[in-house]
Amino acid sequence: MIRIAACQYAIELHESWAAYAEHLETLCAEAAGQGARLLVLPEYAGLVLAGQLAPEERGDLQASIAGIQPLLQDWRTLCIGIAARLGVYLQPGSLPVRDADGMYRNRAWLFGPGGELGHQDKLIMTRFEREQWGIAAGQGLKVFDTSLGRLGILICYDNEFPLLARTLAASGVDLILAPSCTDTEAGYHRVRIGAQARALENQIAVLQAPTVGLAPWSPALDENIGRAGLYVPPDHGMPSNGVFAESAELCPAASQWLICDFDLEAVRRVRAEGQVFTRRDWPEQFEKARLC
Repeated sequence: MIRIAACQYAIELHESWAAYAEHLETLCAEAAGQGARLLVLPEYAGLVLAGQLAPEERGDLQASIAGIQPLLQDWRTLCIGIAARLGVYLQPGSLPVRDADGMYRNRAWLFGPGGELGHQDKLIMTRFEREQWGIAAGQGLKVFDTSLGRLGILICYDNEFPLLARTLAASGVDLILAPSCTDTEAGYHRVRIGAQARALENQIAVLQAPTVGLAPWSPALDENIGRAGLYVPPDHGMPSNGVFAESAELCPAASQWLICDFDLEAVRRVRAEGQVFTRRDWPEQFEKARLC
């Protein structure tokens, strides 16, 4: 049994490094203080760093992501320190990172008590990212072996594509972390439905953490709607609707943690003893789906 926490993360303005660092440390300590060992923040949570830029810079879509690049190493050091001090695994959301080829990619790191474990890039870009923001797609999926279990990360839109989660499941992942950022209720539901579907298809668990609230100072994060949730296959020992836990409010005024105790062994039992074997029967569906 592990205690895990997904944050409904309110986008707030922190105009100095000290203010931002205190905010992130306090927020993570709140969840760790309740016994959580895995903390997940949403997609583009790291873009809150842009609050430290001059108003005209943080208010410009392209300038805001360029402006935070000098802060990234200090941000990673901050996250490493938080994970070590609290003894937790921390996925602090994602943020745009400029690579050596000059392209920006939407990147999510995972930090553990012993340091940085690696990162996962978003693989499929939304229209906004591709057409307006110039964010490039990443390459390849990664798995993260932790003392809690084998984890994977699918960022927001990536949860809407079955083969990505299927690849992680085939690699032994039992829990997918799904940091998300959506500016409409429809967008939130697309990711949520995708997360539930991936849990059903692969007989695994998916933990979603969204951004919430209004941030008129940021052209990228100006409107945010979402609900944190943990989704599982609806089967023996699991909720009949596949919703293991979900935060009470769709869009709270302040950041809130969804904290729940979860046994990864329970999803493994479903795969071995469930009423259905959706994960096992994947190859059969491709054979039957061929046109005659």
